[in-house]
Amino acid sequence: MRCHKCPQRAVIRMRQHRLALCKDHYPQWFIEQTQRFIEKYRMFTHQDRILVAVSGGKDSLALWDVLWQLGYEAEGLYINLGIGGEFAYSDESQQAAQKFADQRRLKLHIYHVEERRGESVPAIALRTHRGRQKPCAVCGLIKRHTMNQMARQLGFSVLATAHNLDDEVSFLFGNLLSWNLRQIPRQSPVLEAEEGFVRKVKPFIRFSERETAAYSIVRGIEYIEEECPFAEGSKQLQYKDLLNRLEEQQPGVKLRFLLGFFNAMEQGFIHPIEDEQGEVILNPCPSCGQPTSTGDLCATCRLFEEN
Repeated sequence: MRCHKCPQRAVIRMRQHRLALCKDHYPQWFIEQTQRFIEKYRMFTHQDRILVAVSGGKDSLALWDVLWQLGYEAEGLYINLGIGGEFAYSDESQQAAQKFADQRRLKLHIYHVEERRGESVPAIALRTHRGRQKPCAVCGLIKRHTMNQMARQLGFSVLATAHNLDDEVSFLFGNLLSWNLRQIPRQSPVLEAEEGFVRKVKPFIRFSERETAAYSIVRGIEYIEEECPFAEGSKQLQYKDLLNRLEEQQPGVKLRFLLGFFNAMEQGFIHPIEDEQGEVILNPCPSCGQPTSTGDLCATCRLFEEN
C-alpha cells in the first residue's frame, strides 16, 4: 500500500482515519495530531513545566519524545516499584528510560520506592493483602501519590501521562460495567489543578496503542516490550481484548465510544455524584504533606505504617 501523501510504501494503515502513511509522513502526522489534542483540550503551553511519567514502555517514551520535538520544557519521572521476576522488570525498565533520556540529553528523575520507603511494592502488597490478590491496586495508589508528590516538590505545573485510547476505553468500559459513578466523571483528557494537586493531562488519549507503537518503531525508540509480570489475567487486558475484536469488525468504534462519552460530559449528561456528607475537606497528611480527607495519614502512608 502506498502512502497517501507520497509514492513511498506505507508503514501503517489507520482504517478509522482512512489514512495510510510512510515512515516519513507518519511521525509528522503523529506529532501534529498531538499538538492539536494539546490545544483542543487546553492542556498546557510552552510556558508550563511538564513532568512526564515514564515507564520505559513505548507509550510514555513516545510521549516524552513528541513533547521534546515540539519544544516543550518536559522532564521525566521514573518510579522504580521494585518488581523483579526473571526479567528484573523494574530495573530493566529504568535502564530503558535512562538510556532514552541520555540519548536526548533530557533530565530523568528517579524515585525508588524501596530505597525511599523501605519496601518494594510487591512486598507491601503481600504484607497488606496477605497474598490474596495481585499488587495492582497497591501499585496504582503508590504511583498516583508519588507522581503528584514529585511534581509538586520539583516545581512542575503539569503532570503528563501516556494513557492511550485503548487504556481509556477499557477503563471506561470497566467502570460502566460496574457503574462506578465516582470514577466515571473523572475520566477526562485534563484534570484541573486543585489545592495540593497539580494539573494532570493525557495528550495521547485519542491514539490507539498500535499507533503509539508504530511511532516508537519508526522513530527508533528502544523500549521495554515485556508487560508487567502481574498484568497477566487482569480485567483491563480482558476488556482490551473484547474491544479490539469489536474494533476489527467496526473500525473507529473505540474512538467514537470515547468521544461520545466526552460529548456527554460536556453536555452535562454525566455529573459527579454528590458526597452524602457534603463538601470534602482536605488536610495535609502529617507524614508526607499530601492532601487527604481522612484527618490523619493519607492512604499511601498508611500502607507503609501498617505492620
